[in-house]
Amino acid sequence: MLSEEPEEQLPKENGQKAMDRADRRLSRRERESRLLVKRSEDYDVFDNVFDVPTLMIINDLKDDGVIHQIRGSLAAGKESKVYTAIAPDGTLRILKIYLTVSAEFKKRLQYIAGDPRFSDIKPGSRSLIAAWARKEFKNMLAARAAGVRVPRPIAVKKNVLVMEFVGDSEGNAVRPLIESKVTSGDYRQVIEQVTILYQKARLVHADLSEYNIFKTDSGIMLFDFGSAVDVQHPNSKQFLVRDVMNVNRFFEKRGIEVLDAVQAVEKIKGENK
Repeated sequence: MLSEEPEEQLPKENGQKAMDRADRRLSRRERESRLLVKRSEDYDVFDNVFDVPTLMIINDLKDDGVIHQIRGSLAAGKESKVYTAIAPDGTLRILKIYLTVSAEFKKRLQYIAGDPRFSDIKPGSRSLIAAWARKEFKNMLAARAAGVRVPRPIAVKKNVLVMEFVGDSEGNAVRPLIESKVTSGDYRQVIEQVTILYQKARLVHADLSEYNIFKTDSGIMLFDFGSAVDVQHPNSKQFLVRDVMNVNRFFEKRGIEVLDAVQAVEKIKGENK
């Protein structure tokens, strides 16, 4: 679900001592929340994900009836970690937690600068990360309203974004294109989805690749909208060209015939009529 490539797993500590150390780090509030999946791999990343402010947000989401329990880890990247969660009605949801300790967000200012929706950002990494989560949520709402196939955004609070789970009833998530067999029809669908995004939602994805385009039963679906910018953004054309080149490069490697990049951009913008 993420465009970021998975991080290397941290080395595991062995034995009961490691578990005891992890348990001692949990505050009473954290233990009472009973939301964490107590598996060794979760303890390894505990300090990077579930700090006290994030745990308080998760508790708020639980109190609001958005989620009931975190089920387990789904994906990890430099900027965020993704978990499956169970809703109060038993359905699955996705919990995307942006890492408050990540330095990667400083590189993302170019995607927020100039966007009037986020002119109130205060100095500091937490404010930037909260704005990024809010930006992704709003972009997903706009894309979905325009008819783009994206996961349904459900809630956002500070550095935590909740969206619908896309996968089977066993909790197996849909796979990105990088892990799927692709056809020329898939390529056409990607161009169609990007065209709808541009012409109807007035957005450019700006981070599109085979890692955040997914093949579902209902067709191609786009994920990861944190970088998406309005078409009036000064760098929107540059971002669109990069998106097209990323998509073309992937499909060409798979032996699929693609449009010329210039032609594809014109088609997406509606300039080749």
